[in-house]
Amino acid sequence: MGPGTGDLGVTGSSGEVDPNQKTRDFDRTYADDFLLSADQQVVLESVAARIERAQKLVGHGNFNLLSFDRLIRFAENYQDIGSFTKEELTFLEDIFWADAKWYGFMGDKVITELTGEIARRDVEKIKGSGHYLFRGEPLEKFERIQRDIGETIALTSGVRGLAKQYQLFLSKAVETVGNLSQASRSLAPPGYSYHARGDFDIGKVGMGPENFTEAFASTDEYRKMIDLGYVDIRYHEANPFGVRHEPWHIKIA
Repeated sequence: MGPGTGDLGVTGSSGEVDPNQKTRDFDRTYADDFLLSADQQVVLESVAARIERAQKLVGHGNFNLLSFDRLIRFAENYQDIGSFTKEELTFLEDIFWADAKWYGFMGDKVITELTGEIARRDVEKIKGSGHYLFRGEPLEKFERIQRDIGETIALTSGVRGLAKQYQLFLSKAVETVGNLSQASRSLAPPGYSYHARGDFDIGKVGMGPENFTEAFASTDEYRKMIDLGYVDIRYHEANPFGVRHEPWHIKIA
């Protein structure tokens, strides 16, 4: 398996639906969505469970920076995780190398090497969050937002390595019963997330999971952030990427 390839064996019908409708009502199943086969769903569930076990063992904070290679090595070395099977490794490679436009994600691929790593010297852990930000513009922008709005603003997700993006995307794919189109309307597939290049998510202290819903756009914190004028949202309401509106997702150039 190599760059530009990927044999997911997805299936879908030929009927097309307005892309804007899909991003507005992103958690529905549409007739032209792409679905994994029944056999692939079995592999999906086993590999997603293995990655969840790895995250639990490594710890959420450290897992955010974990590379694909280190994930595989951890699985091999810790019985509580268990080594990835040949079928699972092939599935993971297929997910990475497949062109996500096949199933509706229209964003650019920002990580082109499956074995890429995030250097610890390039990131800084944000106190009280369990998350990291890249030094430079991402860290400076977050600190500026927090200074200008106040400490009711929290970092809810920062740097994500491939292992973390796999965990999030495959967990959503399990939830959607193998519907990769539906999963990609909520989460960038592995290799396509700008969290690996500097983007980060913010929320209101105390809102918990609601920070990852439209509810965040109704907060005073969000309105103040937009009024600042120097904050851009990666996935706005009319974005062309096939992704739901994410008012919490801060864009770094």
